[in-house]
Amino acid sequence: MTRSFADRHIGPDRDELARILPVVGVGSLDELAVAALPASILDDSLTPLAGLPPAASEHEVLAELAALAQANTVATSMIGLGYYDTLTPPVLVRNLLENPAWYTAYTPYQPEISQGRLEALLNFQTMVSDLTGMEVANASMLDEATAAAEAMTLLRRACRGESTRLLVDADLFPQTRTVLNTRAEPLGIEIVTADLSGGALPEGDFFGVLMQTPGASGRIVDLTSVIEAAHERGALVAVGADLLAATLLTPPGEQGADVCFGTTQRFGVPMGFGGPHAGYLAVRQDYARQLPGRLVGVSVDADGAPAYRLALQTREQHIRRERATSNICTAQVLLAIVAAMYAGYHGADGLRAIARRVHAHATAVAEGLDGAVVHARFFDTVLARVPGGAEAVVAKAKSRGINLRLVDADHVGIACDEATTDAHVAAVIESFGTAGSPEIGNGSGGEGAVAAIETRTSEFLTHPAFVGHRTETAMLRYLRALSDKDIALDRSMIPLGSCTMKLNAAAEMEAITWPGFARLHPFAPADDASGILKIVADLENWLCDITGYDSVSLQPNAGSQGEYAGLLAIRRYHLDRGAAHRDTCLIPSSAHGTNAASAAMAGMRVEVVRCRDNGDVDLDDLRAKIADHAERLACVMITYPSTHGVYEHEVADLCALVHEAGGQVYVDGANLNALVGLARPGHFGGDVSHLNLHKTFCIPHGGGGPGVGPVAVRSHLARYLPGDPREAGSHAVSAANYGSASILPITWAYIRMMGADGLRRATLSAIASANYIARRLDEYFPVLYTGENGMVAHECILDLREITKRTGVTVDDVAKRLADYGFHAPTMSFPVAGTLMVEPTESENLAELDEFVEAMIAIRAEIDQVAAGVWPITDNPLRGAPHTAACLVREWEHPYSREIAVYPRGTAHSRPKVWPPVRRVDGAYGDRNLVCTCPPPSAYAD
Repeated sequence: MTRSFADRHIGPDRDELARILPVVGVGSLDELAVAALPASILDDSLTPLAGLPPAASEHEVLAELAALAQANTVATSMIGLGYYDTLTPPVLVRNLLENPAWYTAYTPYQPEISQGRLEALLNFQTMVSDLTGMEVANASMLDEATAAAEAMTLLRRACRGESTRLLVDADLFPQTRTVLNTRAEPLGIEIVTADLSGGALPEGDFFGVLMQTPGASGRIVDLTSVIEAAHERGALVAVGADLLAATLLTPPGEQGADVCFGTTQRFGVPMGFGGPHAGYLAVRQDYARQLPGRLVGVSVDADGAPAYRLALQTREQHIRRERATSNICTAQVLLAIVAAMYAGYHGADGLRAIARRVHAHATAVAEGLDGAVVHARFFDTVLARVPGGAEAVVAKAKSRGINLRLVDADHVGIACDEATTDAHVAAVIESFGTAGSPEIGNGSGGEGAVAAIETRTSEFLTHPAFVGHRTETAMLRYLRALSDKDIALDRSMIPLGSCTMKLNAAAEMEAITWPGFARLHPFAPADDASGILKIVADLENWLCDITGYDSVSLQPNAGSQGEYAGLLAIRRYHLDRGAAHRDTCLIPSSAHGTNAASAAMAGMRVEVVRCRDNGDVDLDDLRAKIADHAERLACVMITYPSTHGVYEHEVADLCALVHEAGGQVYVDGANLNALVGLARPGHFGGDVSHLNLHKTFCIPHGGGGPGVGPVAVRSHLARYLPGDPREAGSHAVSAANYGSASILPITWAYIRMMGADGLRRATLSAIASANYIARRLDEYFPVLYTGENGMVAHECILDLREITKRTGVTVDDVAKRLADYGFHAPTMSFPVAGTLMVEPTESENLAELDEFVEAMIAIRAEIDQVAAGVWPITDNPLRGAPHTAACLVREWEHPYSREIAVYPRGTAHSRPKVWPPVRRVDGAYGDRNLVCTCPPPSAYAD
């Protein structure tokens, strides 16, 4: 019998379901749907998702994607504006971008089994710090524009003055300016734009100054005078710096900047029609604890060995909620690692050589255009003045296969990059009608011009991480050594509640590195992008059908950005109706911290609604809060199924209560994978939702990013979706119109191969597997919350609080001990402290589910040994976990054996042994001694 893609994606087959369903207490998946979900929201149609095409095979879908890629025109892009063609080393494509050991990994919240990607991220932070001249960099941002927006709010909270005005240089990238405007307006920040090239500031007080080098026009200006003038007025300065240019130019940190932001896209990460790319944010040491997002630091493990971890891990949106200054809870880890390894593969000398070649080509363009060049100092981008002839020049270049930037009727921008050749330069010059071209040689001409801008004197990238991997042999072995230190989906189940870790099929992933998608500039002419735009249009229609909404924007490049965009739509809806006073957002106490943070960023006041003892939203408290804030109610923000992993049966009533009071209903789509094919938020009361394509629709987590968080709305909110970031007033939330477009083929392929029936079966299989685990483990670790029929949704919460109270064994102990059993831990202490949230997904078969269950039962037996006094609480296999190979060869003074430590189920057990590279990491030490760049080799001396 031929197996469909759905048969290969979904773990439990028919025979395994026949063993799972009786444990759950139902006879079929259809019976499970009726038992688990409220009848009031369950789709009653016999043919749900009728708008989706029928399921296709893997090879059929790959052929369709190949045709769509071929429909795109991969012109030579010389548009610039922060997006550049780059030559990704094949060793990185094969061993990193296309390697499931890297792209299926989860956020490194369990550092002992994440040392490989943590080291790679520390390399990224070091690279950014070195090149910008700053002291601390975070582990990446979503893109350059959102990094600039985060820099803006960081300046405001770090500045001691009372001003609400930000001074922005006129030569900033236009898409960055638009995202700044979007972010500033709800926060009451006034943006003042001025030409700062002369070094003087306009009159008035400012909390910060934000500028870019090189600017959008390509010009290079001395930053020192502006920075000094700003500091004299008590303002702080953020600079957007091109990291390739920074190999030649004096870095902003050495000129006195307080913050640097930008993108690492041109370091080996394809343009991909806009993303995903790793933005960056770097600061002086004084502001290290103000940095949003993730920060990798160096600590020590239980044996005193150096060990990496996420520093200051439980900060910002998780603990500050509505007082948070950022809603960023993710990063662009996979792309940051590509950029860091690109820098390591080329090293400082190689990067300088690339930069010099890029600048030499730009200089050759300028020389060929004679007196048409506007700015005398530039790095890679030349601005040419062609009075009244700009459109004709761009058209001529287009006929030669080159896309230039049409600035206005009189000006054309020409950006050179790593892929620019002498032939490209000649073709550009010919497009301007200039006879002949200068001698460029082998791309190394213009040495005098290079010397004119090469002002950097400080060294960079001197750490062994950037010196020792210049050959392909060395690099592929380095990547393998790092990935061996991690647990990703290619090694075992990752049973994380709240963060779905399902199969990322090879057929879904294959197209993302194809040039037809990867080499498209996001601002290329629409005619060049017909294939990717067809994917965008299909996804918009399919996601509307799946969710029951009317319109979708794919622009948000993370769930946090989707949340923000959805709340902005609600805000603008009320403003347009003359209801500016509606500024209160009601959020259940169980909600993820990003919900409250997003609401605060959207200019809303947050009021918390209590939850009942069973985990449901307390409708009596909701009614009271609605009454208290009736005139000011903007919306309620709920997650469905709930953050507690339960289908709340009163969700339709909740939505009706808010609508009756004039509010809108935001349904957080984080758990949409428990609804697809069964119920639609847009039908049961939602006005807006964001969707996590990296969870429900198979875009891989990549070690903590990329992600895609589209926002879906009902028709009355459609006009408030984010627009083209190049257009002022578009309320864009990301730098590119379609966000991380190059990974949209993953979701397109998943939906296309699954079809309506496959998607529905996947949802029900995930629910069945979660309930199977809940039933099997309930007697060992009580399941905290269930629905009316004793069912959970797609995840369950195991309650360890009584066990901890009685024995002293904590969720941390269980999580670390699972590594010795070969598993990644479930989600710890969210949404309830002292618990573990387990989500198996539909991708895991019965054998893997049983392996996890048996490991948890064995751990409970170990806990019982501690309770019985066989092992002391201070020294037992759980408290000592995880155990490394190195610890076995040292003196052994524990009351349990070496075999129990590392082979808890015996050496004959067939599951492959996972050897954690470090013992338990000391988090408090790492926060007290904050080291966030590569330490010197002497730090690793024994």
